[in-house]
Amino acid sequence: MPVTPHQSLVKYLPPTLVHFTKDASKSKKKLPPVSDKKSTQTEDILNSILPPREWTDDGQLWVQYVSSTPATRVDVIGLQELLDQRLQQRQARETGICPIREELYAQCFDELIRQVTINCSERGLLLLRVRDEVRLTIAAYQTLYESSIAFGMRKALMAEQKKADMEQRIRQLQNQCEENEKQVQNLQAKCKAIEENEQKKREEEDLKHSEQVEHFKNLNTQLKQTLENLLSVPTKK
Repeated sequence: MPVTPHQSLVKYLPPTLVHFTKDASKSKKKLPPVSDKKSTQTEDILNSILPPREWTDDGQLWVQYVSSTPATRVDVIGLQELLDQRLQQRQARETGICPIREELYAQCFDELIRQVTINCSERGLLLLRVRDEVRLTIAAYQTLYESSIAFGMRKALMAEQKKADMEQRIRQLQNQCEENEKQVQNLQAKCKAIEENEQKKREEEDLKHSEQVEHFKNLNTQLKQTLENLLSVPTKK
């Protein structure tokens, strides 16, 4: 019995040996039908919706077609139980983004399409369109999500770079403020020294001016006294 590539919720027929080769991947040709009889239209639609699986085992090329056996109510109940069992076994998350849960529900939906297609091929093809549209929508949202993540990362990096630049600018401004404060202190000290010097000069000039005024007052008094003495001497006749 060959080893199947992986378990799936889709119901397949037993695998069929196509041919034996040392390198089956190089000699792969168009797959033959499951039997020599002409495939029915339903089987063709099923094979177009759910292509057969191929794998190699010990140089043997095996193919497995999807089953065309109609499903019963028991099969649907079993599919639901098997889905719950696989979700629990593979530890799929109940909420959020989970690739495992997405894969299992996709397999379950494919199995439902298979069951519906057997009973009504038109309904199965319509479900196929719905499935493909849902996948395209999910892929678009995934692309949008990835682009938004990349955009957010770029913005975060830009913000970090801008933050570093702003911090450097703040340090430069702080250093400049410190230098300006030192300059202000030096200028204030110079202004104070100049004011004290000018005040001292004014005091010296005021003192000198007062001494000069006092000197001229004394000189004026002496001259006035001399003049009065001269005027008081009697004149000879």
